[in-house]
Amino acid sequence: MPKQNRGVEVLGTLALIPPKLENFQHVKVRIEGEVAWLTLDRPDHNLLNERMLSELAGGINALGEQSDIKMIVLDSAAKTFCGGIELGEYTQRRVFQLLDSFHAAFLAMLDTSKPLLVVVNGPAFGGGAELAALGDLVIATPRARFAQPEIKLGVFPPLSAAILPYLLGPKMALELVLTGETISAERALDLGLVNWLVPESELQSKISEVIGKVTTQSGPVLSMAKKAIMASLGLPLREGVRNSMKVFLNELGELEDSQEGLRALVEKRAPHWKNR
Repeated sequence: MPKQNRGVEVLGTLALIPPKLENFQHVKVRIEGEVAWLTLDRPDHNLLNERMLSELAGGINALGEQSDIKMIVLDSAAKTFCGGIELGEYTQRRVFQLLDSFHAAFLAMLDTSKPLLVVVNGPAFGGGAELAALGDLVIATPRARFAQPEIKLGVFPPLSAAILPYLLGPKMALELVLTGETISAERALDLGLVNWLVPESELQSKISEVIGKVTTQSGPVLSMAKKAIMASLGLPLREGVRNSMKVFLNELGELEDSQEGLRALVEKRAPHWKNR
């Protein structure tokens, strides 16, 4: 019989958490059916240190290898979603180690095959704003605020400098990075940093709604669709289309689920995914 802390009871089945994830200190892991939750939990402001960043990368990478997981949700146990990187306790020498951990965590977010939903119910500054920017889907409440204040400290955010132009265009990326100003959740929604903005009282129902819409689909097809989109970023349109068609023709056709989807359409019934 597994230990009590190895999982949670979901719909009559025990969802096991890999042993190494049980020992995480600043990122709490739970698995509910086909959804894995990573919760930032480092009081008081979820400042990112080496251990927390390593746990975030390790959690995403480990969960990304589990075929029964269809989606990863990243949220926060604190009033602040994430206050950014903690630099105060680091010497100049150790800052490089911290930045290596930072890079590994964000590469894990970019590279995971699982759809990644980020829930922002509080300030997201610096590295915290970058965590939100790298979510495939983002839900925010009016309590959320976003900022890249690094310029005020005599540095600039290297990840945002690369990713914000893709998401927002160069003009908005330059505004956010060069001024370091804080923007509201409402403006983040208008800019496209956030997919849905809901009152805090409706947050849980919105999370459940989005999870339901995504996890109803075939797991492998979700991963292939994400792969096609992410691999086309930065490519010229024609090359991006060729890349997407390659995934569609060479990988999708081998799936049982893609054949089941077509059969279900012809037979006018709901598909029964086998997730393979």
